[in-house]
Amino acid sequence: MRAVQVVGYHEKLQMTDVPEPELQGPLDVIVKIGAAGVCRTDLHVLEGQWAEKSHVELPYTIGHENAGWVHQVGEAVTNVAVGDKVILHPLLTCGLCRACRLGDDVHCENNQFPGIDTHGGYADYLRTSARSCVKLDDSLEPADVAALADAGLTAQHAAAKAAKLLRPGEVCLIVGAGGLGHIGIQCMRAMSSATLVVIDRNPEALALAVDLGADHTILADGSHVEQLLELTGGHGAQAILDFVGEGGATSENVRMLRRAGFYYVIGYGENINVATIDVISNEINFIGNLVGTYADLQDLMALAAQGKVTLHTQQYALADFQQAIDDLDAGKVRGRAILIP
Repeated sequence: MRAVQVVGYHEKLQMTDVPEPELQGPLDVIVKIGAAGVCRTDLHVLEGQWAEKSHVELPYTIGHENAGWVHQVGEAVTNVAVGDKVILHPLLTCGLCRACRLGDDVHCENNQFPGIDTHGGYADYLRTSARSCVKLDDSLEPADVAALADAGLTAQHAAAKAAKLLRPGEVCLIVGAGGLGHIGIQCMRAMSSATLVVIDRNPEALALAVDLGADHTILADGSHVEQLLELTGGHGAQAILDFVGEGGATSENVRMLRRAGFYYVIGYGENINVATIDVISNEINFIGNLVGTYADLQDLMALAAQGKVTLHTQQYALADFQQAIDDLDAGKVRGRAILIP
């Protein structure tokens, strides 16, 4: 089968011919990939940012946002059957460790992460686990939702945390209305009555944010910090969902955060440099967000089936993987890039 693989860091991906995956355990599921999302994390993988964390052996197949149709199932699989449409939770989890038992399976002690530390879904087929498969509503197709498997799930995970803390009328600032941010806007709109303010440097992204339910938008033109503070009477936002995390965004965001506010780190790429006395005196709450749980993905699919969360995508054939990567890196993708085998 075809597979797009990482052959070396700081090198271009290569499409190769590899054997189709086979069932190895009773809970294994082989999925025929219907769509695979192209994520900024894929760029970070190629840059070597994940090399020390993943310890993956090269070459390996990239791609961690996957949806498709069940092709084969192990003898103990009961929750899905051949032909079912599914979206895949990005982690393979054990179900037995303390984190899994507590429902916090994103921190499974024995997890594997297809596309990061084992073979992923930029391919015709992928081996996964029954524990990772979420059946899709009849109204949804794999290409509609594939990128929700990680980008959407990460946005949902952060938005769900923030929604539990935000009161009606409090300001939630969403930084970045791109691939993740446009999903985060919809999740927050569906789960919270907070006032949503969106900052982005792209006017087209801000126009989309308004269509998706943003109450206010601010162009990141150098005066955006002052504009946000003016909008909030000088207090700042009660919660910030940072979908950028690089290019100086973190230092600006801290300036826009209300005292005792919550800063949800979602995008990444730079360090947060804040004096500890400021963290204490302003009682800043920094909260990391690693993908999301299986239950989060179920909730997200419910929102998708209700039409409350939709993906804006640009589709590419699997053979055009390099164009998709280049477009994403150049900032030419509005919404999410999707590879279709």
